[in-house]
This record gives sequence, structure tokens and C-alpha cells, in this order.
Amino acid sequence: MHLKQNKHLVLGITGGIAAYKAAELVRLLVKAGIDVQVVMTTAACQFITPITMQALSGKPVFIDMWDNSISNGMPHIELSRMADAILVAPASADFIAKLMHGRADDLLSTLCLARDCPLLIAPAMNKQMWENPATQRNIAQLKADNISILGPGSGEQACGEIGLGRMLEAEDLLALVNAHFTPKLLAGKRVLITAGATLEMIDPVRAITNLSSGKMGYAIAQAAVDMGAEVTLVSGASTLSTPTGVANIKADSANAMYNAVMNNIIKQDIFIAVAAVVDYSPADQSTQKIKKSEASLTLHLRRNKDILAEVASLPDAPFCVGFAAESEHLIEHASQKRLAKKIPLIVANLVCESMGKDEANITLLDDTGAHPLARADKAMLAHELLVHISNMITQ
Repeated sequence: MHLKQNKHLVLGITGGIAAYKAAELVRLLVKAGIDVQVVMTTAACQFITPITMQALSGKPVFIDMWDNSISNGMPHIELSRMADAILVAPASADFIAKLMHGRADDLLSTLCLARDCPLLIAPAMNKQMWENPATQRNIAQLKADNISILGPGSGEQACGEIGLGRMLEAEDLLALVNAHFTPKLLAGKRVLITAGATLEMIDPVRAITNLSSGKMGYAIAQAAVDMGAEVTLVSGASTLSTPTGVANIKADSANAMYNAVMNNIIKQDIFIAVAAVVDYSPADQSTQKIKKSEASLTLHLRRNKDILAEVASLPDAPFCVGFAAESEHLIEHASQKRLAKKIPLIVANLVCESMGKDEANITLLDDTGAHPLARADKAMLAHELLVHISNMITQ
């Protein structure tokens, strides 16, 4: 997600094989609109070169505490004062121990100690080093000192062993950095979101479905987590990865999605129905593959339950948001749908401009009228939608 206001991040890199991931992390951070200043330890330079990080960040890399390019000769002060946050990724076991004891014998450890901004660290080490009681004591103390610990992950390590200690992947760290920088407008709120397409089986190999990719619903789920919400995603067919911090319930059919929503709707504050639920399903599903014999085939369809309308009609209904994907007369049809379902807000879009695409044009319709949003990527639109929702529920 591109942040509306440019943020400044100091990325510290310590010595460890996971330093190679820092290159991709810098690329993603810069692409997301975050200004990145890289600071490396001398050990980190044994694993990846400063010139690589300079090329990706567009800025000179700092290594030496006595760097003369800083006019006052105090890079440990200047670099931290310009930063909105410091992220150390990878953070080795040695560097974590150094932080815990407040040692300051190189540039990176010194600016971490002299900072007046948040500090986040992404541990990376062998599983035995991570599990060692000394490391666990150090991590516990850093948490007590309000330092955010990102990870580690579990999996195969460079040494060939498997377990906790891997640095999180660049995409995961980007999501966590974005979450850190995002105002927590939905803190304490529980949000239930549906996303993706449903599959209504005709026989074991054929189904009725649509072209929804789930991108908008998944983007809203990620944005809601970034804003501090507790998020449950009920997902139909989609190839997308579950956003970090989101509980994902798979529901391939309209009926399965209905049951999943109704089983989880209690105590939800906000319900956002983004999924493209197929309106009709076969009345009789064949248990065997239907053979091609006749010139034509007649299917008897029955109407599926209207999930959004049923949720909106509950006695203690959450704040309900619908989506209207139309092919013509967008505002007219979306407005009629909002009134028919008795919901406070609906998001209108033309299918030709949004379905399956990374960008979209959407219009928000509520009691005060139509609020068109400029065409943007779905992550940005998700953020703007949730800001609008936050304003509506706090009025």
C-alpha cells in the first residue's frame, strides 16, 4: 500500500545470511513510497555489498560512526532524528544482545540507543540460537522496552535445519511496516469481510462461477488489520495469499459462505460484503460427471441466500457495507441496491473497470450522496474506504 504521506525509515542490516533478503525489502519499501536510509554493520558487508543497497535505496549507505559526510560528525544523531522508525532486518543474535545491554560500539547500535523514534527488529538466526535461554531473555527484555519484534518465521534454514529463527520474508515485513505507519482508526473493532468468487457445482468437474479475483476483499482485509482491527476473512475461490494477521475461513460455495458468515457475525462491529456470490446454483447437483449426449442441456437453478440482506436485518446488525458491480447505470442500480438491502454504505464499480484488475474506479454511496474516488490501486482504495467507514461510525 502506498502511504499518503512519505515516511522515512532507517533500515539497519546486521551480519547474517538473511542479509540477502534486505535487498528485496528495500526495493519493496521504496516502491511503496517509503524513504529508506540504509545503515550496515561491518559484518553485514560480508554478506551483501553497500553498493547494492545504495542502488536500491537511491541513497549512500552509512557504515562508519565517524562518517565525515554528516556535517556535524554525528551520524548516530542525525540519522535517527530524520527517521519515523528504525527497522533492523536482519537482527542477529549478537545485535539483539547488544541492544538488550544498551551497548553502543558501532553506528547502528549507537543510533538505536540515541533514537527518539520507534524501533522494530526482525530476528534472524539458527534455531538453537533463537531457542537459547539467553536469546529468549534478551527478546523478553526488548519487548518490555517497547521494541517491536517482527517474527521470526519457521522453516528451512541456511544450516539445513528446520525451525524458528528465519527472518520474515520481505513481503511480510513490508506489510508489518505499513501497519506500523498506519493510524489505528479501527483499533478495538472486529471486522468480518467476504471476498472472492463462489463455485456452484453442476457435477464433480463443472461449476457456475464468475471472474472475481478477490483482490479488493483481500486488500480491505489487509488495510483493516493495518488500522488495528481484528479481521476475519471469509474467502471464496481465490489464489491470493492470506494477509498477515487475518483469520481466513475458506467457503467455496454460496451456501458455505452463508454458513461461515452467520456462524461468525456475532459481536462483529463491521461487515463488508465484497465477495462476488453467485446468485443462483443448480437445484440438483449430479454426483457423476454429466456426459455429452444431447444437443442441449437444461439446468434448473435456485436462488441462493442473500447474505448481506440477512446480516443487515439482524436485530443487532453490525455496520454493513455492500458492493455493487454493475455493467451499466452504475449509480442508479447501486443506489437501488443499497436502499433495498437497508445498508448505510455501498461501493459501486463497473465490472469492465475493476474485476480482476489491480486498479479500479469506485464510488461510495451513503445517505449524504455519491463520493467518487480517483482511480487507484486497490490497496489505496481499501484504505480510503475504511477511512470513510471510520468517519461514519464515529460521527
